[in-house]
Amino acid sequence: MEKLLLLFTLCSFSFYNQAQKLTVAQLDSAFVRENYVKMQYEIEMRDGVKLFTNVYTPKDASANKKYPIILKRTCYSVAPYGKDQLPNLISNSRYLMREKFIFVDQDVRGRWMSEGVFTNMTPHIPNKNSNKDIDEASDTYDTIDWLVKNLPNNNGNVGQFGTSYPGFYTIAGALCGHPALKAASPQAPIADFFFDDFHHNGAFTIGYGLTFPVFGVQHPKPTTNSWYDEQFPKIKTFDGFEWYKTMSPLKNLGENYTDNFFWQEHVQHPNYDEFWQKRSILPHLKNIKNAPAFMLVGGWFDAEDLYGPLSIYKTLEKNNPNIYNSIVMGPFGHGDWSRERGHHFHSNIYFGDSIATHYQKNIELKFFKHFLKEAGDGNSKLAEATLFDTGKKEWKEFAEYPVKTAQKIDFYLSPNGKIATGTPAKGFAEFVSDPSKPVPYTEDPQQILGFSPRNYMSEDQRFAGRRTDVLTFETDVLTEDITLGGEIMAKLKISTTGTDADWFVKLVDVYPGDEKNSPYTPAHITLGGYQQMVRSEIMRSRFRNSFSKPEPLIANKVTDINFRLQDVLHTFKKGHKIMIQVQSTVFPLFDINPQKYVENIYKAKESDFQKATHRVYGDSKISVEVLK
Repeated sequence: MEKLLLLFTLCSFSFYNQAQKLTVAQLDSAFVRENYVKMQYEIEMRDGVKLFTNVYTPKDASANKKYPIILKRTCYSVAPYGKDQLPNLISNSRYLMREKFIFVDQDVRGRWMSEGVFTNMTPHIPNKNSNKDIDEASDTYDTIDWLVKNLPNNNGNVGQFGTSYPGFYTIAGALCGHPALKAASPQAPIADFFFDDFHHNGAFTIGYGLTFPVFGVQHPKPTTNSWYDEQFPKIKTFDGFEWYKTMSPLKNLGENYTDNFFWQEHVQHPNYDEFWQKRSILPHLKNIKNAPAFMLVGGWFDAEDLYGPLSIYKTLEKNNPNIYNSIVMGPFGHGDWSRERGHHFHSNIYFGDSIATHYQKNIELKFFKHFLKEAGDGNSKLAEATLFDTGKKEWKEFAEYPVKTAQKIDFYLSPNGKIATGTPAKGFAEFVSDPSKPVPYTEDPQQILGFSPRNYMSEDQRFAGRRTDVLTFETDVLTEDITLGGEIMAKLKISTTGTDADWFVKLVDVYPGDEKNSPYTPAHITLGGYQQMVRSEIMRSRFRNSFSKPEPLIANKVTDINFRLQDVLHTFKKGHKIMIQVQSTVFPLFDINPQKYVENIYKAKESDFQKATHRVYGDSKISVEVLK
């Protein structure tokens, strides 16, 4: 009898263990199939174009149990297609999914199964005079209006969210003025393609060179299959650095994209002219009619869209003082808050456990529940700004952002390689920049031939600091913690023997030589002496006075180059050092400046590229905001 009891116990324990081995993904998939039903619609817009739309409705929805709608509009496909085809996870959040909403996914016009013509960053039309005046706001209005009138058992409240390009569709859609739209969460949204994604301060992000087929080929008709695959360049090497060198000058890269409309738009509009200006959403974020509650979301290490969430939040805050407006910034790369990895890393730096889960469960879910299911009166119990300190590795809450009590401090770049906070030193530091031998932006070759760069935003910078064409400035070892929280301005005094130049500035956290690895640090990484990049940005000299009217430098003339690095919240700990690096090339993240002024860099010839000697003078400074 005892043997039978033991056998029964062992079998039961084995069955329990097998059940426990069901992956989270399998549990999510089962939940979708048990709790949601899928419908497909072609929703007609005011100009007659039909947009393909998937709708996932809780099976227990009824006249007595109505659900709000959460809408996502995307250019990246609402797959799976087919009424009987269900995804394994709805909305990228198991917490939203389990809370239950009516989830709506829509292909934007000109993409995948939707009709129409695709336009990158569709210009917003503030005053619409006819049904032919269409933009993302009008398509969002028409979609919401159809949904609330036609989907059974909805409660009349709509939220919208999306990450990256869908983040742009979210902020653009928030201008639609539909009274049913109660909450909008643009996540890593694009705000302006001249400062996000494809350009940084006018410098072309050549690291996006493989993405042009996705954004620059019109589909011939609605389709469930990618129609642009044949336009991807045929690369016959695993050495991305060398491949991109063969793509410089940029006209070489352009040979791959002679019939790509997005590439041709870049070539035809090298400056911030009306073409790019009218695609910026920022000028329209004022006096918003029926404004929804906003929650901007971003990652401090987002290599694609860091400018977007910060600039949109600040613009909304400035121009709409009475709306609900909040921001969340975590230790994430692009969109990483939508996927939980357990031990959370960016590049080689460990930031803690279950950080994406914390965001999804304790921030995002609360936001949508409050405004779509609960009182919706703004008393959401969420902070105005929920920001992750990437040095202390902990969340902080602020009642306002930027923090008005922050102390402004100037870090002067002394020619002896020191950072000074008092009187600037005289003299200069100089280096020779050779376009034929550009500074790599990473030591990780796997990043270079990817869809877009990711890990470099927190990578070890020792490889760069050892080069003679990178200037390095640092403090003494810190005797106490110092927390930088807010905006960073680079105010350089420079001269060059050329007539154009780029300036790439990095803020770096230098770890002590005896820094111990975390329990999860990759085996090939040693954190002792690690130089973690905290923030960086590039500025093209030709745009120093105007992004729309470039002008050459005067050789050997001391010139001001002022530009903003994106915000940070980072504590440099006692025993660490603060470092600033200045260089000219950062390849193949950004294209190589010829260092000879040419009217259009996209048309530069090999003979236009030249060496130049760059000087950075001692009264150059990096202005930061310090939190006490």
